[in-house]
Amino acid sequence: MVKLFVSGFPLSMDEIELAKIFALHGDLKTIKLVRDKKTRVCKGYGFIEVGDQESADNMVSVLNGYPIGDRELTVNIRPDEPVAPARPPVYRKLSKPGDPEFRKMRPRRPR
Repeated sequence: MVKLFVSGFPLSMDEIELAKIFALHGDLKTIKLVRDKKTRVCKGYGFIEVGDQESADNMVSVLNGYPIGDRELTVNIRPDEPVAPARPPVYRKLSKPGDPEFRKMRPRRPR
């Protein structure tokens, strides 16, 4: 799957209206508009997942700069993010309650 970054659409537009525009030009899988956590108002950008590279290229070529109302759509293919290597596990020496290291490892209760 290929991810597209979309911005420049009117803030009043919802996922269904945007999906209708994009579905005409390729195989649309998912759509996610970014919203404010508290007010749930759209921030003006989102991400679209497309089934294949050909559909993604078609959507970018046709819809990038497409006028909607008084605004213009910006559509870009999102670059693949490099995956960070997994951190190795940290092994600690197990200590017993009598060891002086035990107090350092065990958190104290607040008084």
